[in-house]
Amino acid sequence: MLYSHSELLNKYGSRYNIKKAIEAKEIYKVEKGIYSDKKVIDPLVLYSKRYPSGVITMDSAFYYYDLTDVIPDKVYLATASNYRTIKNNKIVQIFTNKNILNIGKEQIKNGEDTINIYNKERLLVELIRKRKQIPFDYYKEIIANYREIVDELDMEKIEKYLSLFKNDLNLSEALQREVF
Repeated sequence: MLYSHSELLNKYGSRYNIKKAIEAKEIYKVEKGIYSDKKVIDPLVLYSKRYPSGVITMDSAFYYYDLTDVIPDKVYLATASNYRTIKNNKIVQIFTNKNILNIGKEQIKNGEDTINIYNKERLLVELIRKRKQIPFDYYKEIIANYREIVDELDMEKIEKYLSLFKNDLNLSEALQREVF
C-alpha cells in the first residue's frame, strides 16, 4: 500500500519512527513524500497517489484494459489545463479542459490502492479525437480490440462524451466508420 508522508506520521507518530521503519525495511521511500510497504509498485498506482487530481489516459490506460500489448514507456496522465507542469520524465502530461477532466473517470481498486483512470468509453472517444497523432498500426490495433468488445460498451456514455467536444458530428461519424 502507498502512503503519503502525513499518513505515515499518523501511523508511526514521528519522523524518527518513520526513519527507523525505512531502515528496518518495513516501508520503502518511493519518491519524495510517497512511501510503500512493498519494494516494487505499479506506476499507475504511484502516479494516481502522487497526482490525485490526474487521470490515467491514452497508452497507459489502453494497456491496462488489454486493448494493446504495447507496454508504454511512460505513464500518460491527464490533468486540468491550468495544472502546474509536471517535471517528471516518466510522465506524459496531457492538459485537458478542467470542465471535462473528470468525466469518464473511474477509481479502480488495485489491491489496497486505487487508480484514477478513464473508462473504456471515454478512452474510445479520446482515441478517435487523437487518431491523427497516433501511429497508424497502433491505432488500428486498438480499434480492432475495441471491435471485439463493442457489445460491452455503454453507447449512452459514448454519446454523452462525444457531445462534450466541438466537432462531435465528425467524431461520431469517425466512430461509426471505425468501430461499429
